[in-house]
Amino acid sequence: MENYTYNRLTLQLEGLSVSKESIYPVFLFFFFAYILIMFLNSGIIFLVFIDKDLHHPMYLLFCNLPVNDIIGNSIMLPRLLSDILQSPSELIISYYECVVQAFTTHMFGTAAHTVLMIMAFDRYVAICNPLRYAAIMTNKMVMKLTVSAWGVAFVLVGILLGLTIRLNRCRTMIMNPYCDNPSLFKLSCESVFINNVYGLTFTVVLLTSSIGSIVLTYTKITVVCLTSKNKSLNSKALKTCSTHLVVYLIMLLSGFIVIILHRFPQYSDYRKLSAILFHIVPGSLNPIIYGVQSAEICKSMSKLFRLKPVMPSF
Repeated sequence: MENYTYNRLTLQLEGLSVSKESIYPVFLFFFFAYILIMFLNSGIIFLVFIDKDLHHPMYLLFCNLPVNDIIGNSIMLPRLLSDILQSPSELIISYYECVVQAFTTHMFGTAAHTVLMIMAFDRYVAICNPLRYAAIMTNKMVMKLTVSAWGVAFVLVGILLGLTIRLNRCRTMIMNPYCDNPSLFKLSCESVFINNVYGLTFTVVLLTSSIGSIVLTYTKITVVCLTSKNKSLNSKALKTCSTHLVVYLIMLLSGFIVIILHRFPQYSDYRKLSAILFHIVPGSLNPIIYGVQSAEICKSMSKLFRLKPVMPSF
């Protein structure tokens, strides 16, 4: 092993396999996807911030998703857009930038699960215990849930990356269009047994907690709706919960596709594309789904864009 390749601070990205004819169409697709994500998610946050009618726990908790989508895509997509226009030999990234990108990438996926879990708790309280909703879902509780969602994700991902950066590196090629934890620890020639064990445990615990809480929450909500004769309650539950469930299923399906394709090396190009779409698809659809389904958000948008009649001046 040559010394100059040991713990080198300059890494090379494998990048996407894009033909010369497809470079600009692919670039434009990702560019407009990024603009759409930034516009829609920033718009939702702005609406909730300026409209007091939206200052309710459900919308305040939902704002965590747009924030997560903006941060996750802003770290990954601009760099990807720059790399698409360069030749493979020029795809260089510093080790420290790679670690930050990997941390943000895993924070994006983990926080999506934890945020949707606290949103499910909010829907559970609203439908199963409506009389005590205001007493339980106070501003203090909303803050606690928000800090918990981000705090748990930060600790889990921090340990994940901490176990990786302790390893010495003897390779320099990131076999991915962007940095993530598996790509980083594969640079090492040391044993990565602990990394694999923790990574598997991390995934199992996160998915079990996430899916388990969603199933438990929606089972109790379904029971309440079936036993209740209140048509207004059932209609409200169906509308708000279906929106939350669709957003969750989109995120879960996008993540499972990436995990499954990791098991088939022959489909590495599809895995790379699906990993990028894991950021783009939920980030684009979440604000649209909530915006269309929520009467309050639609009402707020109509108030914002409503043109006041211009009085003629004499």
